Amino acid sequence: MRPSEHLVDPIAPAATAPARQRRKEARPQELLDAALALFVEKGFAAARTDEVATRAGVSKGTLYLYYPSKEELFKAVVRHNLGALIAEGIETLAAYPGTTAELLRYVTHTWWERIGATDAGGIHKVIVAEVRNFPEIAAFYAAEVIEPAHRLFRGIVARGIERGEFRALPVNEVAHAMIAPMIFLALHRHSIGACEVACGEPVEPRTLLDTHLELLLNGLARPAGTTPARKARR
Repeated sequence: MRPSEHLVDPIAPAATAPARQRRKEARPQELLDAALALFVEKGFAAARTDEVATRAGVSKGTLYLYYPSKEELFKAVVRHNLGALIAEGIETLAAYPGTTAELLRYVTHTWWERIGATDAGGIHKVIVAEVRNFPEIAAFYAAEVIEPAHRLFRGIVARGIERGEFRALPVNEVAHAMIAPMIFLALHRHSIGACEVACGEPVEPRTLLDTHLELLLNGLARPAGTTPARKARR
């Protein structure tokens, strides 16, 4: 046997195949992560698909195998980072065993941990800044994010009213009041909050959310001795 033959490992191809397979399976997630970072950094219009491919370490052609256009890539980013969590929230609403106040706290804190405190919160900034110029994206976002999110929070309010935990207030308007500070925090974190400028007394996001919940829940709570509402006003 020649010395060079000792360097040949006959099982090497089989051993490396699983690693290649794992890389292929991970590629969509890598592309979505790279796209999210770039969209938040540059905005939808300025972001280029070749930059996304470069950040993900693949060719532009490979990116198009998974996502045939920048629009489809952005939609996938939104579905993965926002739509999936909202869907989980709707499932939680149907099965949650605790009080409605506990449910609202759980949903709010989960949103901050998985969206507000992450790059995913920057999607809100992209939408607010650019969606007017992209009607297709606007329609998609309304159907995939806005309406499901409002359905979730309307469901939380209606649950509290129907269980006699909340006062009978207009469900739609209360749902908006619940959502608004969450969106504000995300917008602030990815705009003026990202700049090294003085903005008055600093605000800790979780403390703000907890304070908002206390104000909201105390305002929603049905006073002891009053008759519970039988049906929520939608």
